[in-house]
Amino acid sequence: MPLAVALTLYSLIILVGALVGALAVVLTRTPTRLVTFLAFAAGVMFGAAFFHMLPEAYVGGGFWAFALVPAGFVFLMVLERYVLTHACEEPADCKEHVHGHTLGLTAFLGLSTHTLFDGIALGSAVKEGVGLMALMAITSHKVPSSLSLASILKAEGKSTSRILLFAVLYGLMVPVGAVLYFAFDAVLRFESLAPRALAFSAGTFLYVAVTDLLPHVNRHGKDNKARNLVALVTGLVLMLALARVAEFPGH
Repeated sequence: MPLAVALTLYSLIILVGALVGALAVVLTRTPTRLVTFLAFAAGVMFGAAFFHMLPEAYVGGGFWAFALVPAGFVFLMVLERYVLTHACEEPADCKEHVHGHTLGLTAFLGLSTHTLFDGIALGSAVKEGVGLMALMAITSHKVPSSLSLASILKAEGKSTSRILLFAVLYGLMVPVGAVLYFAFDAVLRFESLAPRALAFSAGTFLYVAVTDLLPHVNRHGKDNKARNLVALVTGLVLMLALARVAEFPGH
């Protein structure tokens, strides 16, 4: 199969997977279940960081790749707290924060950073003849990751059309990353760049999970603590299982 055709087909499949994850949240009307989705989202993001991204960063970049994990964490912290309008649940006359709905945008930026490198991995895998393995691995965790993003956006009160738009843009980060791979493959050494970028992206995942998702679940999920804990653990176990059965070179 020609490279362009394979990349187009694989990107379309991944995009459909992202939409399926978003639709699962859009069609859920119960608010308490939305909090449970957010707990699951936190588990997915923890699992993606610890079971997928950090191991690959270490294998490809060694110990010093981990230096970029706190860089990713601080990057999103600065972006959310000082650049974007920060969303908080304090009284309306709160002087320390400007009230708004930016958690979804912050999560989108963090997830999209990782997804760009999924695209880079897909491009390299297709070039090396193992594109189908890459497709299976990427799609298998794009669905729960898209579910995570949609859960955050829905919690902010975003419309169905806006949620689906973000899901489409999120899915399109894969072909963008693949195009970047082929555009810069002859110039940059991706063997050293990609692991460090994955470590940076893992830091953004940890920031969203620790400072945004889990505090929200703790505040609004007090009546369903057991169910939310199960959802959190399920997200972790799911990503651990995917790391074990859907591994492929370079990811």
